Amino acid sequence: MITVQATIQAAIDKVWNFWTSPEHITKWNNASPDWHTPYAENDLKTGGKFKSTMAAKDGSMSFDFEGEYTLVEPNKVIQYVMADGRKVEISFNETLNGVEVIESFDPENENPEEMQRDGWQAILNNFKSYVEEN
Repeated sequence: MITVQATIQAAIDKVWNFWTSPEHITKWNNASPDWHTPYAENDLKTGGKFKSTMAAKDGSMSFDFEGEYTLVEPNKVIQYVMADGRKVEISFNETLNGVEVIESFDPENENPEEMQRDGWQAILNNFKSYVEEN
């Protein structure tokens, strides 16, 4: 598994809400400024499904990122299986310095692991900035 992490200077309830609410997901879920997430839906419960459309702002390409939750413990952990069968776990840990978000995921086989780590870390960094600025 590949792991990325960030510590967010905010209350756990805010971090959880911004991570899981579609109206917030569309604001932070991109790895670079030339991409965005114009659509997100989220049925946040064990057995629930989610989908986000990630798209290049110039309209040249887009894809749906989707999966099904296998475990949801509010303000603590989210586990899911992506549509391609890969597994993801996100833990939310309250610390003296803020909320530590640790995201671990199975890599795919098309791109180098370093590229995947950098992309997921960039998205997590966008999340951190979005939460801390709003």
